[in-house]
Amino acid sequence: MAKENSAFSTIPETPISEPKAPLPSRQPKSAALRRLGEEPEKAEKKRGRQRYVEKDGKCNVQHGNVRETYRYLTDIFTTLVDLKWRFSLLVFILAYAVTWLFFGLIWWFIAYCRGDLDHLGDDAWTPCVNNLNGFVSAFLFSIETETTIGYGHRVITDKCPEGIILLLLQAILGSMVNAFMVGCMFVKISQPNKRAETLVFSSHAVISLRDDRLCLMFRVGDLRNSHIVEASIRAKLIKSKQTQEGEFIPLNQTDINVGFETGDDRLFLVSPLIISHEINEHSPFWEVSKEQLQKDEFEIVVILEGMVEATGMTCQARSSYLMDEVLWGHRFMSVLSLEDGFYEVDYNSFHQTFEVPTPSCSARELADAAARMDAHLYWSIPSQLDEKVEDGTEKGEDGDKERNGNLMNAESESKV
Repeated sequence: MAKENSAFSTIPETPISEPKAPLPSRQPKSAALRRLGEEPEKAEKKRGRQRYVEKDGKCNVQHGNVRETYRYLTDIFTTLVDLKWRFSLLVFILAYAVTWLFFGLIWWFIAYCRGDLDHLGDDAWTPCVNNLNGFVSAFLFSIETETTIGYGHRVITDKCPEGIILLLLQAILGSMVNAFMVGCMFVKISQPNKRAETLVFSSHAVISLRDDRLCLMFRVGDLRNSHIVEASIRAKLIKSKQTQEGEFIPLNQTDINVGFETGDDRLFLVSPLIISHEINEHSPFWEVSKEQLQKDEFEIVVILEGMVEATGMTCQARSSYLMDEVLWGHRFMSVLSLEDGFYEVDYNSFHQTFEVPTPSCSARELADAAARMDAHLYWSIPSQLDEKVEDGTEKGEDGDKERNGNLMNAESESKV
């Protein structure tokens, strides 16, 4: 049995699960009324808020009405790398097949124009390419030339200068096609997109107190033993806003500080870490209370970046949290335990949370209440000190009077 390290905080044995809301009863509606748009609020609630970024990191943005499509051809290499695998393989096959067919057609045309096809079997005739007797043999000779196979059966002769020039062109162009297509396939295979599949984010974000301050927290972890080098974390708040001039800005992006100024955004991601955002006067959640959190509409996008230790290529993992995925008054379960000589991570508790006492007011209201309490203590302590000083001075005057009276009595007795 593993011995739990005393340094880790104690947690309840069983996590408190969230109560599931009962499913709303559906009332039958005709298709005509639904097409007319009656009850749009209910339809919107049923449909739910559209995500800007999916939980697996895919962005829900599609580009439409792009007229300047020539820009994709100016960067053809990136265009081919970004294609899906089935289209990339199709382009890869077509690139070689078209060049083989093109040069095979030219070799057949040269043999046809020189009359080599009319002198088949004539030993006195010197053809441009030996043993080339039709288009199929010309196509095979083109493949042998471009791939440098060289079976030795079909070979070019020195009596055909146009064939020599074509041979040079095909060798140069074939090398360029090989370099281009093999480069595209190598870059596509070595892309670190799949590395992000083993970088996990917690299914929920939580808001609770840390050092008497409200904090927004979420957890990240790496499932592989090969670590992410120079890992860094960023967070964005996606929320539509309207300016004072009346301009509506859809999906406005606001930075969420997760330790950029202090360097806490640079992670040593060996074990799961809890990323914390302190809700202060610079935070977009400064005036958000528990009640307002349930009514507001926003999306928190978190981005984890770093270099893959095995390949040195940059990797990026993304996830998002909607307003109903932010739990107020919850804290993450501990996942670390101390074994014999090593620490063990229990990923069964990675997404689990439990409730903790948390004020339901906003961070601003909490700060104002703390300021009023500090002001009350500031003014109450000097008043108590003044009372003690006054009591001390009164006692001192009484003592002086008593000492003076005793001295006078002693002097009178001595005279007598």
